[in-house]
Parts: sequence; C-alpha cells; structure tokens
Amino acid sequence: MTRPTRERDRTGTGRLLAGAVLLAALALGGCGDMGRFQSASSAPGSGFVPLKQNKPAAQTPATEREHERILSSYGGSYDDPKLEALISKTVDRLVAVSDRPDLAYKVTILNSGAVNAFALPTGQLYVTRGLIALASDTSELSSVLAHEMAHVLAKHAASREDQARQAAVVTRVVADMGNDPDMSALALAKSKLTLAGFSRAQEFEADGIGVGISARAKFDPYGAARFLTAMERNAALKAGRSATGDPRSMDFLSSHPATPERVQNAQASARQYNSSESNERDRDAYLSAIDNLVYGEDPSEGFVRGRRFLHPNLGFTFKAPEGFVLENTAQAVVGVREGGTQAMRFDVVRVPSEQTLGDYLNSGWMENVDRSSTQDITVNGFPAATATAAGDQWQFRIYALRFGSDVYRFIFATRARTPESDRSFRETVNTFRRLTLAEIQAARPLRIKILTAQPGDTVESLALRMQGVDRPLERFRALNGFDARATVKPRERVKIVVD
Repeated sequence: MTRPTRERDRTGTGRLLAGAVLLAALALGGCGDMGRFQSASSAPGSGFVPLKQNKPAAQTPATEREHERILSSYGGSYDDPKLEALISKTVDRLVAVSDRPDLAYKVTILNSGAVNAFALPTGQLYVTRGLIALASDTSELSSVLAHEMAHVLAKHAASREDQARQAAVVTRVVADMGNDPDMSALALAKSKLTLAGFSRAQEFEADGIGVGISARAKFDPYGAARFLTAMERNAALKAGRSATGDPRSMDFLSSHPATPERVQNAQASARQYNSSESNERDRDAYLSAIDNLVYGEDPSEGFVRGRRFLHPNLGFTFKAPEGFVLENTAQAVVGVREGGTQAMRFDVVRVPSEQTLGDYLNSGWMENVDRSSTQDITVNGFPAATATAAGDQWQFRIYALRFGSDVYRFIFATRARTPESDRSFRETVNTFRRLTLAEIQAARPLRIKILTAQPGDTVESLALRMQGVDRPLERFRALNGFDARATVKPRERVKIVVD
C-alpha cells in the first residue's frame, strides 16, 4: 500500500487516480490478473530487458499506456542485473529458433510475489519475480517464456476477448459501496477481477509451440511439464488462505489452468523432441542468478503477517478482526471474514486540513450515510470520526482517521450490524498505531537463499531453516520441485526462504 497520485474532486474528496487505471487495465490483451498498484519507470535499468531487435515492435501510445498500467498493477519493475542477463540470453535463444525470428520481444520483470506471466500482442512479455522464484532451472523459465511467445505467434493475445470474473463476497459488497469510483475499483480488484483465460485449444496449441521452441533452443523440453506440476503444488499451498475462495487467484494458473491433460500434453510434446541435444536445464546458473531474490511481499508497500498489517515506510500498523484474512495491494488492504459474512477495506485519501473528518464522511463519497450517526472520536491520540451507512444487502461502519498529512479510511461491511460487530470493528480501529523504530528496522523483505546440501541434510531439516513463511515443509518441496517421496542428495543445491 503506497500513497497513490491524487486529485481534488468537486466535493473536496480525495480521488485515487489508480482506480481508473485499474479498470482500463482490464482491457489488456495479455494473460494475467491485476494486483499491486505502484508507479514505476520503464527506463533502462528498471527491470526492462531489451533484446536485440531485428524489427522494432509496433508501439503506439495505447500500448505504452498498457505497459505502464501493467507496471502499476504489479508493483513496478524489478531491477536485478543477473536476472536480466539470464532472461535476455534465454529469450535470444528462443527467438532465434522460432518461426518468426524477425519479431521483436521485450521482457519486463515485475516486482510482484504473484506467480504469473503474460504477453501483449506487440511482443512485450512479462514475468513476475514470484514465478522466477518458483522455477527451478532455466529450462522451466524458458518453457514459460516460449509459451507466451507462442500466444503472440499464434495471435491468441490479439484475438482473445477481454472478460473478467469476480469473487462472490466482494461482488455483492461493491453494489452497496456507494458512488466513490475508486473504492468500487479497489473492491473489484481485490475480488480478483481477472482477464479471461485462453481457450483450452489455445492453451494446448501454445504448449505445443512453446515446447518445440524450447527444444529447438536446446533446452530440456520437459521443463514445461515440471513447471506446470510446480504450479499445481503452489496453488495447493495457497488454497487454505485465500480470502476469495479462489486459491489460484493472481497466479499463472488463473489464466493458464493446469489440468492433468495439460501436463500430459506437455509431456507428449516433449517426447517428440527428447534427445541428447535438447536436454539443457542450466540449473546451477539459474540458481546462482536467483540467489538473494526478493520473495513474497515487498515491505516497502506494506505487508501482512497473519491478521496484522504493517507499513514501515508510512510508519503504522493495525490488526484485523478475528477470522479475517487480509490481502494487500499498494492501493488498499482488504479482508474478508471466513464464511463471507463480513468484509473490510483500509485505504488512504487526501482530505483538506480545513475539512473536518465528520464533514468528510458526509461529503458524498459514500451513499446513504446516516448523518445522525456521525461522531468525532480519538484513536490512540489521532483525531478520527465514524458513521454508519446502509445498502441493500450490507450494513457499513466507516471510520476516517487523520495520521500526519493523510487520512486513512476503515470501511467495514457486514450482513447485519450488531453491537458485537460494531465492537469488533472499533477494536480493530483501536489497534491502529505508530510502528516503533525497532519494528521499522526489523521489516525486511524475505529472500531466496541458495544452499548446498551437506551429508545428513534431509528435506525436513532444510525446511526447518525456512523463515517467515507458513507450512515451511510443503513450501520447501514446492520451491524445489520435490514431490512427497523426493530426498536431498549431498552437494545438491536447493532454495530456501530467509528473513
């Protein structure tokens, strides 16, 4: 969660421009889901990997805007010279053996822990650092890049119809959230509005083309099947903590569903190319390139630890009610209670210093606010105000709290407002406080660390060295492509997550 660009609307209410950017981003022609919002540069050195271009890509103001929207959606670009060099070299090899070596491609590494990759019809390819962390060798990464190139070559990206799907709980809430377009936009974003997936036939076609490109580039053609399997394991890890009921939201599987048939299809395609000349995995070089890669959320945008949200850069923290699962974007934090009976949103707006918080709550950004319920309060020494509002299906308790030059909003939605729900919501607002210096200094990103297994090391003992993650044993297996029966060999290099 960062401070978005703001402008003053006619009522004096702060409007988040990023909300409009989100809705426009849904018109993208590539694969993927909309996630974090943060401005970023596409200048050299910002994670934008230029390739040798025989023919310039057809860039227009519209495609440049789409590129900027993608950067906003996924936390900007990720700057890592080692990774940029590896990906540039890999794509050069793939392009050289493709059916259209004259086509130009550009690859952007996105600063997102989501596991995703997608392409625009112009040949712009995108891959998240989360996907890079999950892949175990260059052949697996090449399978993803080749798959996305295949969508461009087969013109799938240009022909696919843009659609979106939305999770049930927040779908119902959005209609009641009033006439603030930015609030509705974020609710839609966090209900996992996603670009529609390619058809089954298109995915199979892209798999076949991609495996062929990788094999002709001398990469192990089985990399695609291994990575699809890793994605299924990763999705299973997320299943228990998704706030939307879709364990694969924001991931590659959302737009590239991995079914047993797809894995079998990828294996069958690989067998056509299986030879001693096309079996390069390049595991050691790949692991060296991803050593120290940021893993998961970037603390600079704030991060979730259980029910607590901490933002070191902005200097505050709060704790959600019992039973809530929080999810963070740079634009807002949203949460849904298990069972879907309550939801919440936390964000930042700019309110003129001369406007009281009570007046702000009644300024029209939310419909059906009960003016008689408006109260001025204090939260841990910070001036605040609260009010209630009613929708067709949801009841709302809203808070505005002034912290420094900004005003933060807590918007709680419940099916039926009761004294118990009001007390729970107030207790959450009362947990809003400044972070201590020690807490700020301790807020470091998690990173991938490459270890060399020693004699006596086991999957279980190495998993115990994982830090800052849930289900470390299962996550260790997923990160390293190990099934339940796999063992670690002495001198084998493996990935762990450290604080």
